[in-house]
Amino acid sequence: METESEPYVRLASLRQLHQAMADMNTARSLADTLQTVADGVVGALGYELACVNLVRPDGDLVVAALAGNSAAEALITGRVGSRGSWDRRLNMGERWGDLVFIPHTEGWVLDDDDVPQWYTDGPAPRFEDEWHPSDRLFAPMHAPGPQGGGTSGELVGVLSVDRPRNGRRPGAWGREALQMYAFQAAIAISNARLRANMQRALVRLERDQQALRASEESFRQAFEYAPSGMAIAEMGGDQHGRILRTNDALCRLLGRPASAMRRYSFSDLVHPEDIGTLLRTSAEGGRAELRLGRRDGTYVWVSLRNSVVADAADGPRFLLTHVEDIEERKRRELQLAHRASHDSLTGLPNSAELRSRLSARLCRQQPQSAPPASVDSMEPFESFDSADSFGAAYGPPVFDRGHDFDFPPGADQCEGYDHHVHTVAPAAEFDDGAKGLAVLFCDLDGFKSINDRFGHNAGDAVLIEVARRLSNGVRDGDTVARLGGDEFVILADGLGRADAQDLAVRLRNEIIQPIRAEGRAVRVGASFGIGWAHCGMTADEVLKSADERMYVEKRSRPKQHRRAG
Repeated sequence: METESEPYVRLASLRQLHQAMADMNTARSLADTLQTVADGVVGALGYELACVNLVRPDGDLVVAALAGNSAAEALITGRVGSRGSWDRRLNMGERWGDLVFIPHTEGWVLDDDDVPQWYTDGPAPRFEDEWHPSDRLFAPMHAPGPQGGGTSGELVGVLSVDRPRNGRRPGAWGREALQMYAFQAAIAISNARLRANMQRALVRLERDQQALRASEESFRQAFEYAPSGMAIAEMGGDQHGRILRTNDALCRLLGRPASAMRRYSFSDLVHPEDIGTLLRTSAEGGRAELRLGRRDGTYVWVSLRNSVVADAADGPRFLLTHVEDIEERKRRELQLAHRASHDSLTGLPNSAELRSRLSARLCRQQPQSAPPASVDSMEPFESFDSADSFGAAYGPPVFDRGHDFDFPPGADQCEGYDHHVHTVAPAAEFDDGAKGLAVLFCDLDGFKSINDRFGHNAGDAVLIEVARRLSNGVRDGDTVARLGGDEFVILADGLGRADAQDLAVRLRNEIIQPIRAEGRAVRVGASFGIGWAHCGMTADEVLKSADERMYVEKRSRPKQHRRAG
């Protein structure tokens, strides 16, 4: 009777098994899949209790789902057993294909390990194949192998089953069904894990995209509404440096619409004198202060700060440039620099600026030409009483190029003058047509009496007018400076001895003309001394030489003729 009814029992079991497999493959989440796997063992395979032990990323196994006994479920769900203890269990007992059966006669050694387990009571078995309460049956769940064809891959988990409903150890068909069910459960769990990972990845992707959109919007608003100018330009390629995008602040600063700005690069807008500064500015973290051209043709001082941005990890890179208006600061700096280097009364370069300009033309090396004669050995000083017109012969100065590669002994003293062109003085004995840097030292005669008689305001007016007349009487590029008090110095390059004498005569004739000061006409005289600068001298030595010559000239003229010439 049992043999005849066996096919009908197997068909019913197959239907239940099919339904259990369908349920675990349609579960909505990994947790649902694990619970469905445990429920399927109880509902379709005829066991009273089933547990799903899932392999964690660290290799240990956790009790992820349990069916058939609510008390046992509350007791061990979520508890973890070490991988070593599980490997010990799966390598002992009897092998039923892929299943592992550990009879109660061997399983007692596992009672004290760290694998979560439950205990059932019952009588001792009366038959050889009767199930004992301490028997253990495990069905390892392996993912499909990479080669397919039923080969086993990594361990996904272990099904633990207990107490068959018929009270007997499973036969061949029961073992085959449990083994097949474990294989399908491994596939369902792997697929559920994959879906869970994909869902988490999609959530992360959506979160990243939202953050990216928020970041892009924040950047757009920061770019568009920044109070200072900002621009994005291309990097690399044929259009390197071309402006792609500008904000309103930069357009207002340069007086150009955004559509017009896209036709330029910064090299098109920069002042010609600042193009080198722009080209030396690095792309990443580079800073520069330069002038950019406005639409009306004027230039504005700006501070540029660069950084490199990219659309994506391997996408094209762009140059982000921050442009800050520093026109007012530059104006203040120039004003302060002008005040530090110019006389506050006359606006002429002061003593410090004069020495700086003179020192820039001199080096410590003695040029290979005769130095000018000293004051003691100089020829009698020429008189400047005549009003001969100023000569027009302004030829180029004669230079001794001693700093190219022909350093004399002790050339270490010339460090810092690798591209210096020597300044030499014309011969002292005669005018040989050589040109040099003339230093004219001017001292006003009769100025103190004007200060004493008419007050300092009148004296200041005289100094301002003398400064104006001296500035108008020299060439562009010459320097007129006020040393202090009533002393002035003129630096005039490219003059011969006759040229310098003619210049002194002309300037003196300009100075002795009447000057309106405080509503009255006053007159002052002027004494000039001509010195010559050459390398090997210091600025103070040059000025001292011209000062001494001025006093020689002053003493050579009668006192009564000094004031009015």
